[in-house]
Amino acid sequence: MGLPVWKVIYVASNWKEAEEMKDRLAKEGLMVMLRTGSRDKQSARNVELLVPRLEAREAHSLIMQYIGTARV
Repeated sequence: MGLPVWKVIYVASNWKEAEEMKDRLAKEGLMVMLRTGSRDKQSARNVELLVPRLEAREAHSLIMQYIGTARV
C-alpha cells in the first residue's frame, strides 16, 4: 500500500487550537498532521490540519460537530 495523500480539512487560528482539534480527531482513530509556515510553532497563525484523503469526509464531519458543540 502506498503513502496516504494528505488533504487540508481545517485551518486553526493558532497552534493551541490545532493541537486540541488534532487530539480530538486522534481519539476517534484518525491520523492527523499539523502544518504551518512559521518556524515558531507556539506563535504560529493559520495552522493547517491534514488527514489522509480517504478519511477527509469523516474528519470534516467530526470537526463540524466539535465546532457546533463549542459554540452552543
